Amino acid sequence: MVITALFIAIGIVLPLAFHTVPNAGRVFLPIHIPVFMCGLVCGFPYGLLCGLIVPPLASLFTGMPPLPILPAMIFELAAYGAATGLLISYLPVKNLYIKIYVSLVASMLFGRVFFGIMNALLFSAGSYSFGAWLTAAFVTALPGIVVQIVVIPVVIVALSKTKLVEIK
Repeated sequence: MVITALFIAIGIVLPLAFHTVPNAGRVFLPIHIPVFMCGLVCGFPYGLLCGLIVPPLASLFTGMPPLPILPAMIFELAAYGAATGLLISYLPVKNLYIKIYVSLVASMLFGRVFFGIMNALLFSAGSYSFGAWLTAAFVTALPGIVVQIVVIPVVIVALSKTKLVEIK
């Protein structure tokens, strides 16, 4: 629980550095990083919890994400945390690097699809197009996706090697 709380705190503070630059939050996705890491390190229930808690707390304390997109982000980040936690725990792969990368990339895809479905059906019903989803989830976010794929596995493996965390 303490590590989850640390990831929640990071999820509130890390985006502050990015939001000093206009649109950097949508481009670099800093709020996603601690949620993915929490799912990978702490597992399903804590990753889910982190994804549910970070967006509303960050919005309350920093104003980001803004209220109109907050509900969709809660669902998206909850999906990321839950999926990474489940995949890292149950993926039958022995190699830690491969297990982390597969869990991360599959979770990224699942969360983005889930985000699109939630927007199309609930949050922006009737006004959310495939093009809008594709642009928001992949085109605008491409730098953030690259950062996540490069940085998260390196940090998780480093934490694992130092025995600060145990990846199952």
